[in-house]
Amino acid sequence: MADRTAPASLLPVQDLVNTLDIETGTDALTADGGLDAFLAAHGLPPLAPADGGPAALRALTELREALRTVCLAHTAGGPPPPADARALDRLLARGPLVLALAPDGAPALRPAAGLRGADRLVALLAAAVATAAADGTWPRLKACEAHDCRWVFYDRSPAGRSRWCSMAVCGSRAKMRSYRARRAESG
Repeated sequence: MADRTAPASLLPVQDLVNTLDIETGTDALTADGGLDAFLAAHGLPPLAPADGGPAALRALTELREALRTVCLAHTAGGPPPPADARALDRLLARGPLVLALAPDGAPALRPAAGLRGADRLVALLAAAVATAAADGTWPRLKACEAHDCRWVFYDRSPAGRSRWCSMAVCGSRAKMRSYRARRAESG
């Protein structure tokens, strides 16, 4: 099976979107302790009460779905719907970035000073998106075309035209549905 894991720079984005398993309805982000576990997995401290609590969680789940919509647009090969693009702009604005120099002198985007909690996570995600857009990897982060899946995967195919998270599961199901529809039409 092909590796569908995003490069390290995009992994936090992929991980965030995949906290919701649409097929089972399981939401790791909203599960008890799920947000703190996600933050810890990405090197961030748990949210403090002053960091927004339920409002921060709502904003992150909204961001997750806006990112999923953009990844689905990548799968379709076009831009996201304008309303979804505006929502993503609004949500990413919570995490301002600054340009900094790494120890080797290379420029890099970093969260602005003083950001905490969910806003710091948003800034890290925004930096990942900006970096991926600059290096050309952003359009390869895609959402599975299957309506009951929408799992985000990284398209490593040479042509960059993958449509399903797994050809063996979602791709096979889609092809079987198409085959059955053609057979039903032909009588």
